Amino acid sequence: MSGGPEPISAEGLRAVREELAQLRTERGEVAATLRGEDPVGDRADAADELQRASEVTRLDRRIVELEGRLREAEVAGAPSTDVIGVGSTVKVRFGDGEEETVEISELAEERELTLVTYDSPLGKALLGRHAGERVTYETPGGAASAVVLAVGDAA
Repeated sequence: MSGGPEPISAEGLRAVREELAQLRTERGEVAATLRGEDPVGDRADAADELQRASEVTRLDRRIVELEGRLREAEVAGAPSTDVIGVGSTVKVRFGDGEEETVEISELAEERELTLVTYDSPLGKALLGRHAGERVTYETPGGAASAVVLAVGDAA
């Protein structure tokens, strides 16, 4: 990643917004169980209360992180349609002839197989490349290659 504001793909944006909504809901549910100033109860109750307060703090940190990522993406604007970077949609043809459209993302979700993280072997190989370029990268099965067919809207 460049260290500056990074664009985010449409799928990545959807995933961040979805996670943010889930975290806000979870935070509200956990916060509603906190008693506040009433210290009535035994040590087990106090320990449980402390654990829930820690969970609220953890959720707050992640919420702030995701809100910051959304602000950063807004400043960065749309992903490039020329050079591959975080947020780019890329059509590639692998060495076996299979073609696939992938999105370069910060985080991959298990359910979304078309997201490729920027720090994965394929992601690293694609960053900074243009349509028509061939990339090589390492897989658990050995060296692999792919050709960039299109970047951005053309992908």
